[in-house]
Amino acid sequence: LTSKQVGVLGMSSAMVLSGFIGFLVVESEQPIWNVIFFRCLFGAMGLALYCIWRGYLSPWPLRGKQVVIALMAAVALVFNWVLLFSAFNYASISLSTVVYNTQPFFLLLAGALILGEKIEVQKLPWFVSAFVGIVLIIDVDLADLAGDQQLIGFAMAMGAAILYALNTLLTKRLTGVRPEVIALLNTVVGICILLPMANFTILPEHALNWSYLLILGLVHTCLMYILMYSAYQKLPITIIAILAFLYPAVAILVDYFIYQESLTLLQWLGIIAVLLSVTGLNLGWSLKNKQQLKTAADKS
Repeated sequence: LTSKQVGVLGMSSAMVLSGFIGFLVVESEQPIWNVIFFRCLFGAMGLALYCIWRGYLSPWPLRGKQVVIALMAAVALVFNWVLLFSAFNYASISLSTVVYNTQPFFLLLAGALILGEKIEVQKLPWFVSAFVGIVLIIDVDLADLAGDQQLIGFAMAMGAAILYALNTLLTKRLTGVRPEVIALLNTVVGICILLPMANFTILPEHALNWSYLLILGLVHTCLMYILMYSAYQKLPITIIAILAFLYPAVAILVDYFIYQESLTLLQWLGIIAVLLSVTGLNLGWSLKNKQQLKTAADKS
């Protein structure tokens, strides 16, 4: 297999695994704080062994200001998990996941507000398209807006997307640090934050529930991050953006076949609008580009 083919397999596997995260969270039948604590605990164990095996921890790669940035990024990621996993209790896994996948838009906004980076005009239509898609997905009865539990779930998923964008923005400043080491630090910080909040009086009674937590930590945290970060090094952004479709697609299928969650036509249109907007943003699609291609084709 070529390096590119290995990257495609790794990224595809990581995205498919991501689509099952909501299922594992729900089926563990544990409070959200417990779920994330054990995800961090088991994930940290796996990532520590991997990093030690590969020699990524010697010498310790973080110095000075990088430690503070890494800690801030870890806190943002942990509370991103808290909001996203909590969203599954209010809105369906599939719709929460699609709303969560608006992360690139919040990353652009954060870059503009915090770093002063300009948002290119050709990207604005994708913002509008994604906003329209979110409105269609939410599909809230305006007459009962205050009591709509689903709206709470969508708000949590959107908050999780904002925190993930913040985590990405901070992580980008950790140049020269292996992503697996950053992932390990995220899980260790998560253990420290969540230990006082975890409720150890209501631990899983059955081996099956424990297995969901173990899989969430070792497979969907340790293995998934290793596959994903390795794929990032082998693939261009175009392929990464397209393969990212697998995450919400698998979540939608899991929701439909396991929980019999049906979607309205407007919600399907919203999902398509959001996913196309995210892809268009990632790939730099614009009307200007299309006109240039058309002109070049006419000349030829």
